[in-house]
Amino acid sequence: MSLKKHLVQEFQCRVFEESYVRIYKCLSMLNEEQLWTSPNPTIPPAGCQIMHLCGNARQWILSGLGGLPDNRDRDQEFVPQKNIRKSDFIFLLENVKSQLNRNFMELDEEDLETIYTIQGFKVTGYSAISHVLEHFSYHTGQITLLTKIHTGKETGYYTETDLNQRNRLN
Repeated sequence: MSLKKHLVQEFQCRVFEESYVRIYKCLSMLNEEQLWTSPNPTIPPAGCQIMHLCGNARQWILSGLGGLPDNRDRDQEFVPQKNIRKSDFIFLLENVKSQLNRNFMELDEEDLETIYTIQGFKVTGYSAISHVLEHFSYHTGQITLLTKIHTGKETGYYTETDLNQRNRLN
């Protein structure tokens, strides 16, 4: 399997099958008010974090690698938009997912080695995709923590998995 296929497959697993599922779980647990509140002003609310994730993915992959116009207003991502509902976030995330998958299909191995300037940083295509992957993981953890703080409940991400299993050679 090519490096591109491995990288895209890992991105899809970690972002779409893990982070998206966890974000959707958090959205189901939070009410509309909790979506836009935070325990203190230095922590962006979950709604802002979702807008930030989508803005980051669009800028780094769709614009940076895919050549779409870079119209991101990063500062605006951190301003609570109480008119945006939970259902709007599902539409937004699914739209970004569809665009990312379309972009990944058009990438070739050379694109992973090409140097791009994204958000002022000089990075390879490989690095840009890796950045968005880890960025999703980081902020999904923050959304999860905010959900636990607001609801006082566990998310139950691993209820079907025994996490105490020992490693084995295959």
